[in-house]
Order: sequence, then structure tokens, then C-alpha cells
Amino acid sequence: MSKKLAPIFSILLIALMLVLATISLRQESAIMDEVAHTPAGYSYLTQQDMRLNPEHPPLLKDLSAVPLLFVNDINFPDHLDSWQNKVNGQWNFGFNFLYEVGNDADEILFWSRLPMLLLLALLAFFIYRWTKELYGKWTGFLAVFLFSFAPTFIAHGRYVTTDVGAAFGFFIGIYYFVKYLQSPTKKNLILSGIFFGIAQLIKFSLFLLIPYFGVLILFWVFLKRKEKKFWPLLFKYIGRFLLIMIIGYILVYPVYLFHVSGYPAEKQISDTDFISSHFPIKPVNIGLVWMAEKPVLRPYAQYLLGLFMVFQRATGGNTTYFLGDVTNKGWHHYFPIVYLIKTPLALHFLTIVALLFLVSRLDKRFWKNFFGKIGHSFRVNFAEWAMLIFLVVYWASSITSNLNIGVRHVLPVFPFIYILISGQLKRLYDAVKKNKNLLIGYFLVLFVLLTWYAYSSLSIFPYYLTHFNELVGGAEKGHIYVTDSNLDWGQDLKRLSNWVDEKGIDKIKVDYFGGATVKYYLGDKYEEWHAEYDPKKAKNSWLAVSATFLQQNRAIPTKGWSQPTDQYLWLYQYEPVEIIGNSIFVYYID
Repeated sequence: MSKKLAPIFSILLIALMLVLATISLRQESAIMDEVAHTPAGYSYLTQQDMRLNPEHPPLLKDLSAVPLLFVNDINFPDHLDSWQNKVNGQWNFGFNFLYEVGNDADEILFWSRLPMLLLLALLAFFIYRWTKELYGKWTGFLAVFLFSFAPTFIAHGRYVTTDVGAAFGFFIGIYYFVKYLQSPTKKNLILSGIFFGIAQLIKFSLFLLIPYFGVLILFWVFLKRKEKKFWPLLFKYIGRFLLIMIIGYILVYPVYLFHVSGYPAEKQISDTDFISSHFPIKPVNIGLVWMAEKPVLRPYAQYLLGLFMVFQRATGGNTTYFLGDVTNKGWHHYFPIVYLIKTPLALHFLTIVALLFLVSRLDKRFWKNFFGKIGHSFRVNFAEWAMLIFLVVYWASSITSNLNIGVRHVLPVFPFIYILISGQLKRLYDAVKKNKNLLIGYFLVLFVLLTWYAYSSLSIFPYYLTHFNELVGGAEKGHIYVTDSNLDWGQDLKRLSNWVDEKGIDKIKVDYFGGATVKYYLGDKYEEWHAEYDPKKAKNSWLAVSATFLQQNRAIPTKGWSQPTDQYLWLYQYEPVEIIGNSIFVYYID
């Protein structure tokens, strides 16, 4: 088959991904993070003021807000106390902005989500580009296939969040840095610096690029030690790396300068002082306030404030339900298990095929000359090793973190996994292509696995966030294992409202977890309900409970968690009449 068709088919796959994402995003209510991100982005572009949501860099929120500049009659409630006086009053302001001051929440959400699809398209382009450079066009198509049908990317690529952006930032940052190492021209150095800076404007977790690049430099210099002396070469690359960082942080400055230009200096100083006073390292508070007081340093003060806020949150944890337990301390096995059950099972089989082929190539001579072979492999396949090193670094960082929120936090590893699997499948093809029988078997197995992979994605439409694989019984059983952004982020409230209308229900009690207000969609049909309410008050009525609250209140407290976790045990005696979008459980309590 002609290689010219590979990029055409890749474009068609990306287009299909975007169509599926666009259709489904219109059906969903706001997820939790959008309450903070969407109004913040609009405030950045219209007020040049970054008092809201400083714990995330502004670039993606800016991108989401661009279409809103052309939407008529958006009311910006700058009279609210959450804007004028509160410190980072993002949640109160966000709920008011979307639902309480006359704005059309659905219209705002639709237009703010559309630009986020651009990240999916750009990430797909770079996945194809790097894979094509390493293995050829058809292997690039295979990597794009794995990306385009990935339920988790379609799910999170539709929301105004930073998770797909983080995957994009890591990918382009690593791509251009590896390119610079392999070809250390001025052009590649500048490009590496620019994309490093863009990455830092996407999400603060991309600060991890700095130690990762340091590790790559050590490996690269070690490989080059026979050509030049180790220490002079090491200092040379460290110096070049500092230039890359300088270019990146020069780029950060004007972006943050814009975002604090309308932020009153006194307000920024007081906000910075209040937030940083809670940091465990007191000199950080002193330093940030000092920077905020200096007009020329205000942009970097705002940047560093957000960075340290993320450091603090990563150690603090988040209330999470996992495998029947609930705590805010986290589990080391959380991300491996979530990756195992949230990723299409066909991808796991493709991974096994790739690994088995890789192992089969390691003959006795390899083990007898282990270090020599590894060194040769590093030199010949440095880009692949750079990806593997990143996987180790990022997985280690994720596993040791207390912040166990969802598979979305390990999205940055997925593109590299797609490329590495595709590369090994290309080598397997090269190994069997001269044997007709083996080649037929190769294509048959590949066809079955890729068809299964695509089916697992298409069959969950439009409920992409709730995808679980066959190991746990699919989306219907996912709530047994994990909740929050793995399953229930508040996306199904509009669907609940439609269902209530279809059934002609006059009143329904709702315990909702998410980024919308129930009254906005249900109006007078809504009756407030919470887990601690007396079950007797639910008699002879409809009750809808979000899976996150449901599971957190019929779980086992662990690691010192002291709040009640048994307040919905009584619901076990009832079968849900309906499960809305796999995330909201509806009961009739007789």
C-alpha cells in the first residue's frame, strides 16, 4: 500500500476523533474543574487580572476564553465579594458566573470547550511526526490510530482542563530537546527553549521537565565520552540547558506580565502573602511577597506562587475512593491499577506482543555483553530510550504522590507508549515479512486487536469519561473500583434533567457532585439532599446520587480518615431504577 495514504488516513482518524468529541461535549454539563478554569480564563482576557486560579498557568484558560470574547451579553460579575475581596475565590465566583448572574452556562461551556480540541489535533500531529521520523509513515499512522481511539484522550480533550495540555507540553518539550541533543544547532536550541517555555505556561507539573532533561544530559554525555572528555562536555551541555531554560522563562515573563497588568498591586501582594503564609517553608513566603512588591518582578512572583501552590497540594492529597476504601493520603498502587482498568484491554495485549518480541531479540550474546549492547542501543535508539526514561521518571513521580485523582494525571505517558508499541510492531513486521505464513498471522492478530481497540472506544460513545475495560466488567462496574474524574466528574447532570423530564417526575432529591448547580437544570423539581440526611425523609420519593458521593459514603476509612463513610449503606437494599451516563444512580425509595 502506498505510503502517501498513511498521512491521509491519519488525518481522517483525527477528524473522526474531533467529531466524536464535539458531538459528546455538547451533551454534558460542567465538570468540577471547569467551574474554576472557564471563568478564570474569561477574567484573564477581559480584565488582565489573574487573581483567580493562580495554581494553574494561564495559557490553556486563555485559549478556552478566546471564543467567549465574541459571545454577546456575557455578564462579568465584578461586584461579587468573591472577586473584590476573597483570596482566590474561584469556586464561589465560578458558580455565580456560570449559573447565578443570567449567563447561558451551556453556551459558555460549548464555546470554551471547542478550542481545547485544538490540543488533541496538535498532539496527534506531533505523535505522527515523531513516529514517522523514527519508523516510517505507516507506523506513524498506527500510533495515531492508538491515540485517536483512546477513550481517555477523547474524554478529557473535551474539557477546559490542563490534563491533555500537560500531555502535549511534555511531548513537544521532550521532542524538541531530544532533537537538540541529536543535532545541537542554534535553531534547535531556540526551538527547544520556546517549547520548554510553552510547556511551563500549560501546567506546573511540567516543571518536571527540568530534572528529566538533567537525567537525559547525563546519559547523552556518557554516550559521547569516547568522542570528547566527559567533564568539559558535561559542563557544555549544562550551559546549553541553562540557555534553553532562560529562553523558556523569558517567554513566560510577557505572558504573566499581561495577566497581572490589571491586577491591582496591593491586591496581588495581599493575596500572595495570605496564600504563601500557609506554605511550610517560611522563606518562600518572604521571597514571594518581596517579589510581588517589585513592579518588574510581579509576573515572576505570580508564576512562582502558582508553582509552590502545586508543590503543596501534591503533598497534601485529595479525598479519594479506591477499591472500597476512602482516604486523602493516597496509595502507591493507585495509578498502576487505574491505568490497568481504564485503558482498553486490547492495548494491554498490544503491549504484551511488543514486549515479547523485544525479549525474543535478546539472545545469549546480548547477556554476555550486556553493557556493550545497552550502550550501542542507547546510541542507535536514543529517542526511544529518552521515552523510556521519561516513563520511569513520570511513573515514579506519580506513584509516590498523594494526589490520587484519576488516570488523567498519567496522560503524559500515553503518547510515548503508543509510539514505543508501534515501533516494536514495525520491527516485528520487518522480522516476519519474508515468511508468508508468519506475515498472515501477524496481520490477522494486528487486525483483531486494532478492531477490538476501536470497538472499545466507539461502543462507549458518548460516555467517554466512564470507560473501563473488560477486566472489571466495563463502565457499568467502574464505580466499584474508582470514582471522581475516572467516572463521575459531574458531567451527567444535563442527562439527568432530560431523564426526569422524559419520565414526568415532579420532584427528585439529588446529591450531586460536579461543576453545575442542580437547580439550574432541574428548577423546582429539585429537592436538596445530602448523605447525612435521615433516610426516612426519602420515603416515597425519587433520589439521585452521584457515584462519587455514593461510593465515598459506603466505603472503609483508611490511613487515619475520620469522617463518616457509611451514610449510604442503606441504599444497598435498593436497586437503582436508572444509572444516568454510568455516573448518577437514580432510586425510587418506597
